[in-house]
Amino acid sequence: MPLPRPLRFLLLSLLLLAGLVLAVYWAGEQARHRALVAEAEAAHEQLGLYANALHTLIERFRSIPAVLALDPDLRAAMRGPVTGELQHRLNLKLQEINSAARSSTLELLDHTGLAVAASNWDLPVSYVGHNYGFRPYFRQTIAQGAGRFYAVGVTSGIPGYFLSNALRDDDGRFLGAIVVKLEFPDLERQWSQTPDVVLVSDSKGIVFLANHPRWRYRELMPLDAVARAELADTRQYHRQPLSALPHRNLERIGDSARLARVEGQEIGGEYLWQSVDLPEDDWTLHLLRDTRGIQSDVISARLAAAGVWLALVFLILWLQQRRRLARLRQRNQEELERLVEQRTAALRTAQDGLVQAAKLAALGQMSAALAHEINQPLTAQRMQLASVRLLLDAGRQDEARAALVRVDELLERMAALTGHLKTFARKTPGGLRERIELGHVIEQALRLLAVRIRDERVEIDQTLTTPAWVLGDAIRLEQVLVNLLRNALDAVAGTQQPRITLGLRRDGSQWCLEVADNGHGIAEENLASVFDPFYTTKPVGEGLGLGLAVSYGIVHELGGSLSAANHASGGATFRLCLPVAPEES
Repeated sequence: MPLPRPLRFLLLSLLLLAGLVLAVYWAGEQARHRALVAEAEAAHEQLGLYANALHTLIERFRSIPAVLALDPDLRAAMRGPVTGELQHRLNLKLQEINSAARSSTLELLDHTGLAVAASNWDLPVSYVGHNYGFRPYFRQTIAQGAGRFYAVGVTSGIPGYFLSNALRDDDGRFLGAIVVKLEFPDLERQWSQTPDVVLVSDSKGIVFLANHPRWRYRELMPLDAVARAELADTRQYHRQPLSALPHRNLERIGDSARLARVEGQEIGGEYLWQSVDLPEDDWTLHLLRDTRGIQSDVISARLAAAGVWLALVFLILWLQQRRRLARLRQRNQEELERLVEQRTAALRTAQDGLVQAAKLAALGQMSAALAHEINQPLTAQRMQLASVRLLLDAGRQDEARAALVRVDELLERMAALTGHLKTFARKTPGGLRERIELGHVIEQALRLLAVRIRDERVEIDQTLTTPAWVLGDAIRLEQVLVNLLRNALDAVAGTQQPRITLGLRRDGSQWCLEVADNGHGIAEENLASVFDPFYTTKPVGEGLGLGLAVSYGIVHELGGSLSAANHASGGATFRLCLPVAPEES
């Protein structure tokens, strides 16, 4: 039994509303995840910059204790008691070195850990007279020759990174230690310019560096009794109260980031937490980025999803209404659709006929061009074969055999020519490019026409700058030059002193060849048509008008240009330009 119309409308509305809610939620979650991943990648890169800055700062001072441990004055002073004038000289020397090195402080400890000299000897918080034998860096120096330790100064109350090196006599006996202290106020000040939270924690998970004071001296993990006893023994964070940093991980973002919830009145919130280890100092560098900035992306994505969903709903309703109207008009449109199908079939038939006619026209043009272009090699072969017959009749077989080699070369040239014409018809990009010397191609073209040039007593005047390296195809370029030379020979036919001038010179990034004759020139009204297919001024049966058209297409496919003009002294000039080929590696 079908449902009543109001009930169907209510169910449809509920489905549409549920779909809207799901679409908005899904789009928001996708946008949130993408934004978190993008922020994690950016935070990782930023964290790398901070790690490099911290590493560079420490490395600048890491070698200072080792160098000062070799100072003969310091080693000599540590062999006996350091008092009076000697102590004053050492204080001044450490003060001068500390100022030049731009470190925080320098101090000289004897074999018991007593500071006998320091660069801050004239300050109220001077290290002189205080014993630092309890510090881990001093114990490391005795055992390993060098030490390092981050701690809050028990004298100054200022935290810093202590780097130390042992002073020993010639027998290797431990005399004392030279210690440099580094403080990081400039680094923390620089980090404070970013809205992110930047932290550095030690191996116990205690934050000792932070770009915001309220994050400093926080415990990232609970400390056991052993760790607390060690902190009390070394006085690492002297008189600084440590407090826990309550936080919990919410989800993993990428490979090294996580979304964490930090509890606290001033520091609470959700952060994208990125960390990187600094194994050389057994520290960890953290970057916490507030995720409230991505809420705008999430809201935008949800609004966009709601808009798309509503647009889809309206589209469905519109399509449904259109379908109803289409049913009403279906009977009236059936006849119209039949007529449209008939007209479409007729148009397709006509289009197929045009395509076939275009194919036949192209095939006819290529066949005529092929016959036109191989006419000269055939003439040369006939002449060569006639020479062979004469040589054979005269019994000069060796010379006849040599002449047959030339015939074989011409046959190979004709085969290559037909292959290149088929390639040109396909317009294969980059398939017919090689580095060739244009002067050599000119020489081959002249050799092909040598008989006619000699018979018609045409003077060839050459001004060739060689070598002229261009990119092209030798066979097709030779056909272009043969066409230009044949046109020039036709133009000078009947003149009293026929002459053809060839000029080859460099013009910027091109090599340009000019083929000029002293014939009657080209009529001005015909200059614009000389490169059109089937255009010719020769009598019927002597030319198809394809030579210059094919040449024009070849030159332009090779990235060059071909133009025609008349010169003032009479005759026509054809100018062929091709790009200069790059130097061979």
